[in-house]
Amino acid sequence: MIVLSGRVEVTQHTVAGDPLPIITHEPGAFLGELAQLSGRPSLVDAHAVEPSNVLVLAPNRLRALLIAEAELGERIMRALILRRVALLESGAGGPIIVGPASNGDVLRLQGFLGRNGHPYLSLDPDTDPDAKALVERFHFDPGQLPMVVCPSGQMLHNPGEFQLARCIGLVGPIDPQRIYDVAVVGAGPAGLATAVYGGSEGLSVLVLDSRAFGGQAGASSRIENYLGFPTGITGMALMARAYNQAQKFGVEMAIPDDVIGLEPARDGVDAVPALRLSSAETVRARAVVIANGARYRRLTLPNLDAFEGSSVHYWASPLEAKLCAGQEIALVGGGNSAGQAVVYLASKVAKIWLLVRGASLRAGMSRYLVDRIEGLPNVEIVTGVEVSALEGSNGSLSAVRWRRRSDKAETSWPIRHLFLFIGADANTRWLSGSGVTLDGKGFVLTGREADMTGPLETSRRGVFAVGDVRSGSTKRVAAAVGEGAQVVAALHAFLARAERETVS
Repeated sequence: MIVLSGRVEVTQHTVAGDPLPIITHEPGAFLGELAQLSGRPSLVDAHAVEPSNVLVLAPNRLRALLIAEAELGERIMRALILRRVALLESGAGGPIIVGPASNGDVLRLQGFLGRNGHPYLSLDPDTDPDAKALVERFHFDPGQLPMVVCPSGQMLHNPGEFQLARCIGLVGPIDPQRIYDVAVVGAGPAGLATAVYGGSEGLSVLVLDSRAFGGQAGASSRIENYLGFPTGITGMALMARAYNQAQKFGVEMAIPDDVIGLEPARDGVDAVPALRLSSAETVRARAVVIANGARYRRLTLPNLDAFEGSSVHYWASPLEAKLCAGQEIALVGGGNSAGQAVVYLASKVAKIWLLVRGASLRAGMSRYLVDRIEGLPNVEIVTGVEVSALEGSNGSLSAVRWRRRSDKAETSWPIRHLFLFIGADANTRWLSGSGVTLDGKGFVLTGREADMTGPLETSRRGVFAVGDVRSGSTKRVAAAVGEGAQVVAALHAFLARAERETVS
């Protein structure tokens, strides 16, 4: 909304429910935030404090303006992003999570909202009087926490990610009648690249992801070998830019929305691929791009799941760093993701025990990371070992045991937080029965290996694969982005060919 005359006050809700002023806009200013790019609910309120005239731009017209007027569009886009950053820093406009700071479900919900770039406020009833008052007011048993208060006033008891996303308007229902040009499964580097280049070239694109945008790249504390960023950039920052860029070009996002199946190919009108979602909805698109990467590997320990979320972590973000600040931690892994996590966490914790299965870090990690880690005084590298047991109770670790592979000698050390960066397996179970051929490890075969001419085509017509999920791909962010861009040319060729066949 562009203010033509009058004054409009923008406010946020406090925990007590009272409006708190953010800014007052006068003629020449505009109201808006990143949510307006996609038509999602606004995160703040606006009130005309005197008779006012405003020019209202619908989301599609706003996106057209950003593209048509480059200089003006840059200023507006920068303002929208900075306003979201301010909301993230203050927690304004988002849901309120009430529960103990160390509770695994509290951490799960915080992680979900944080990785989706959505503001939230977290209150601990043990230390915060406002949180304690909320618990007493609604007679919640402390054992039932966390509870979430949505901006609409609706209260949720320990919700799942999808339930929370629906409550705050992060994801809406899928139009069952619409047929998209392209449905992209996965919002990591490859999927977002496909979305940006496809959307910018006029294709109608829907991106689906079961958790958050960014994928494994979004978990990287700092990427230093990505072209064009000599000082490095956090994975979250890089992926957030791609996510916003895709929305600028009109790409629709369904996150979180879990794809559980690709319907088998059929002749005639049912030839259009159909994706089944866990919400019982169906997405139809003329072409499908599989870009859902891989799934984190887990240690084969009987009690691992008891500590996941509260003491065992697969990400190294500021949320996890705050949990283990000043403590000794253990981190398992010998690849670049592990190395980036070590470099980031080393400045936050007292000591890191870096546990490596192989004989040396140099076998699987970039040299610049190895050199940096070897120069960190509070990192002890232990090679040739594997974690053998976890000790603790009530979801909290008390010690980690690791075993030397050569002579089976064990070491036990008091550690409350364990980070796992031990690689990933193919995330392709949902493709069972779809007609898409996989290799022996479950990754998607493409090109000649799938008896297709195009390098990114799968064994099924109209279905493509890019990024880490593709068999033989280079597991690097830049390579995933390159494949995501490359597949758009193949999509155009396929869609044009399918159009000709339909006409003939």
